[in-house]
Amino acid sequence: MTRVLIVEDEPAIAELIALNLRHEGYEVSVAADSRSASERVDEALPDLVILDWMIPGESGVELARRWRAQPRTRQLPIIMLTARVQESDKVVGLDAGADDYVTKPFQSGELMARIRAVLRRKLPEALEVPVAVGPLTLDPGIRRVFCCDTEVRLGPTEFRLLRFLMTYPERVHSRAQLLDRVWGDHVFIEERTVDVHIKRLRHALTPAGCAEMVDTVRGAGYRLTTPARSTA
Repeated sequence: MTRVLIVEDEPAIAELIALNLRHEGYEVSVAADSRSASERVDEALPDLVILDWMIPGESGVELARRWRAQPRTRQLPIIMLTARVQESDKVVGLDAGADDYVTKPFQSGELMARIRAVLRRKLPEALEVPVAVGPLTLDPGIRRVFCCDTEVRLGPTEFRLLRFLMTYPERVHSRAQLLDRVWGDHVFIEERTVDVHIKRLRHALTPAGCAEMVDTVRGAGYRLTTPARSTA
């Protein structure tokens, strides 16, 4: 489930955003000041942050700059939500590292559309949309996988692993990267655990004839490849 952190000190606005997000299936947490926001991010990296500029403690701009300067949070998607409407303010917010800038008052529908747009650009695997690579099709909404017309039965970890690999086909991912993105960056398990679940994934894909799509790149990691078309 996609995790969104709302950093907003006005309870009515925070609750409105949270209500809309939960309605669309997002997991939501709320922080009313910069200290709480930092603690939430330190505990577990969210998939996206909606960040107010004027919050107690560090400003949203200062918080965005700090997150962009740290390797762990450098790629964290951020939407700045603020009553500051001057063009110069937007420039400051975007230069601080925000991926989008939404001004108050706002329409809930537009905000949700902007959230989806940022996730598509920055974190496409967080969206609950079907993905297809070659003969493989995965639908996260109903949690089903098909290879051609054959359904593939997967455990929850193998499902998340395949979903991530299918979102970035042909791209090589190291074991450390897969642990961060599939298991979570605060889960402390050995990198060899990835090998075990790759083996299970291939085993599940074998009856449908798709196991060879999960490719080992020696010394680098794993990737999902598209089967070469037969020239016969």
